[in-house]
Amino acid sequence: MSSVINKVKSEIKDTILSAAKVCAEKGVFAECELPDFNIEVPADRSHGDFAVNAAMVWARALKKAPRAIAEDLQNEIELSGYISRLEIAGPGFMNIYLSDRFYSDIVVDVLNLGQNYGKSDYGNGKSVLVEFVSANPTGPMHIGNARGGALGDSIAAAYDWAGFDVKREFYVNDAGNQINKFKISLEARYLQLFDDSVEIPEDAYLGDDITNHAKAFAEIHGDKYVTASAEERQNALCDFALPKNIQKLKDDLSKYRISYDRWYLESDLHSSGAVTEIIEKLKASGYTYELEGALWLKSTEFCDEKDRVLMRANGVPTYLVPDIAYHYDKLVTRNFDLAIDILGADHHGYIARMMAALTALGVDANRLKIVIMQMVRLVKNGETYKLSKRSGKAVTLETLLDEVPIDAARYVFNSKEPNTHLEFDLDLAVEQSSQNPVYYVQYAHARICSILRNLAAEGITPKALTAADFDCLTASEEREVIRHLSSLPQTIINAAEGYDPALITRYAYDLATLFHRFYNSCRVKGESQNLLQARLNLCVAVKTVIANVLNLLKIDAPNEM
Repeated sequence: MSSVINKVKSEIKDTILSAAKVCAEKGVFAECELPDFNIEVPADRSHGDFAVNAAMVWARALKKAPRAIAEDLQNEIELSGYISRLEIAGPGFMNIYLSDRFYSDIVVDVLNLGQNYGKSDYGNGKSVLVEFVSANPTGPMHIGNARGGALGDSIAAAYDWAGFDVKREFYVNDAGNQINKFKISLEARYLQLFDDSVEIPEDAYLGDDITNHAKAFAEIHGDKYVTASAEERQNALCDFALPKNIQKLKDDLSKYRISYDRWYLESDLHSSGAVTEIIEKLKASGYTYELEGALWLKSTEFCDEKDRVLMRANGVPTYLVPDIAYHYDKLVTRNFDLAIDILGADHHGYIARMMAALTALGVDANRLKIVIMQMVRLVKNGETYKLSKRSGKAVTLETLLDEVPIDAARYVFNSKEPNTHLEFDLDLAVEQSSQNPVYYVQYAHARICSILRNLAAEGITPKALTAADFDCLTASEEREVIRHLSSLPQTIINAAEGYDPALITRYAYDLATLFHRFYNSCRVKGESQNLLQARLNLCVAVKTVIANVLNLLKIDAPNEM
């Protein structure tokens, strides 16, 4: 976090505690242990730069009204350093107003830290595993995966910037019912090439990709597998097609600027014996029972709406078992402090059963956070848009990125809180105007680059300044920009812990707005040398922060537009 913000918060806390100590020494406060209090940024900045709730949380311990406590503290507080004044509001909130020194030091801090401004050591290196997209490898990625990719990648980035040790992971469902369905779909299309009377199974995958895989397989092997056993034929087709599908997932996500630390195969859980082991661990927990030949988990004992089948009567585990084994591996075997899953809206019921299974295994289920992501509605020409022009099929991640810039896609998908339905306006995403939020933010960066280039052409370049040189930045527009710059580290922390990158896109948009307002009101060229340099350096600071935020989101920060 910005060293200035740390110093400010530390100073405020020390000031309040020192005043409380004096109150206790004078007998104004009873001798007792006082609980910790919060130092927060008020929603309305006219109420100060920071708000302190010490008087509110101390009321019970001191057996006094909060406002009376605040007044007692105010009487003993000696203003110095960053604290300019303190005002009591409402029932006892203490609003802190900061001195000019704070604003000057923030600009210096941004300029000194450069591309590292916004990063902090808040997480103290705690390990976080973010699993996202994890699309079914039997077909192309859809719009929901596109949103999940942008969200998961940005949540991971926010945790990284906030000082956590972050890993990204894609869980490949290369086992189970969907793979069996994939096999019979490929088999039917392959056999049809040699006998058009072969019928497609009712529940088969019908995508063009299945037909294309079958044709490509036949070009290599001809009719060799027509007379082979169904098992041999299906396995050969799957071994041919599945790696190609997985590689396509990797290629599309790489184009989307997403890379993973690990692609974790579900089949490895089966081959390693982890699935069998987790069944035995669940049995040993005492939270299973047998009914009609099947093995059940007593998940209702952990607030699930019903008990869940673990092993069918035919001895085949349900899909839940490898998922439990996978999460056990995350939290126990690999011992991540926190595991985050980004899942679609149809997974609400999944949360309770997974939490139940982990708790039954003796794992702290609070170390798993499942972020539910709502649906995306594509809009074009004001109407719902479901089909791709190119293919006539449902829009996939690949076709979306053919229609809109990657920058726009990543920004829009991160513009709303995950559990909010998202309307993606395809026309707006490609529009080069202030109505397009990503264009608006990128334009602010490009505008500053243009300002710097034009001034440099006249021999005017930013010079290194001391904190005192920025004391002249007293206009309200300047102060609003600097105050916003100061809030970036905490915004990133809030975005990480709230699993909400929309806080970051909103921050970027607001900073662009504040910069345009500042530059339209406060001229740079033509002012005194000191004020010119201070404002020019402020422009550089804003440019730096916009680039940092866009870099976190993996969105380009163009020098010209």
